Amino acid sequence: MKKTIVVISVTIFIFLFMFNIQAGKTKNVQVSIEESIKFSEEEIHDALTVVKRKFKGYRGCELTELWYDENQSNKDAKDYLIYGNGSTNGIKEENVIVLLSNFDVNASGGDGSFEPNSTESNWKWILIRDDKNDKWSVDDWGY
Repeated sequence: MKKTIVVISVTIFIFLFMFNIQAGKTKNVQVSIEESIKFSEEEIHDALTVVKRKFKGYRGCELTELWYDENQSNKDAKDYLIYGNGSTNGIKEENVIVLLSNFDVNASGGDGSFEPNSTESNWKWILIRDDKNDKWSVDDWGY
């Protein structure tokens, strides 16, 4: 019985260890927040946290930079509202924030959708909320 428990425990430990190696890394990310008229510092930090959480699903990748640039965010938010999901989901402009990031992809190519041993630059994260009191959620990402 003790041997069975030890074997199961070791198997679970190995599985969890392998999962953590594969998960997208966000520990050493450099964060930059430009001064904002549109959003409070807390609102921007909440959005950053949501992106970091989402990035954990980017196996074999390491988030190196994550930033908020109000001019770029406003431009990308308007594009999202005209050409993206915002054209159909009824989200108001004040409930859209766009963050940018750079990240490195390891030799495995992440989940296979990225070039191995590459860097993805200016990757957009479009976050939305229903109103000012709601939490952000990632609605779209990419270029």
